[in-house]
Amino acid sequence: MAEKHYKPEEIVAKLRQVDVLISQGQNIADAIRQIGVSEVTYYRWRREFGGMRIEQVKRLQNLERENIRLRNAVSDLTLDRLILQEVRAQLHVAEHRAGAAPRDTKELRPLDISRKRGPFRA
Repeated sequence: MAEKHYKPEEIVAKLRQVDVLISQGQNIADAIRQIGVSEVTYYRWRREFGGMRIEQVKRLQNLERENIRLRNAVSDLTLDRLILQEVRAQLHVAEHRAGAAPRDTKELRPLDISRKRGPFRA
């Protein structure tokens, strides 16, 4: 039998349906069978979504998406910072090899393209 993937809203609805069936006098095993899932699935769902309302589940999904977006932003910024540190270290080594007096690496800042000077600047 193919495994069906339920949306969190559907899971909460099925959990509420089991609660209603139990309150009407059915035993837990029959109520679980009636919603069409295994006992293991029911207890896993209850552990994850038990006591939640549909609005809370939607809010949780939105927060999880936002969390992923923020993690990606932090990882991008961390990568940029590591690249800048590597460039700073290479500049320091290049100056040392050239025999120039090494500059304080704290005064090196990320390049600002609008102020960058070079042979192709008009």
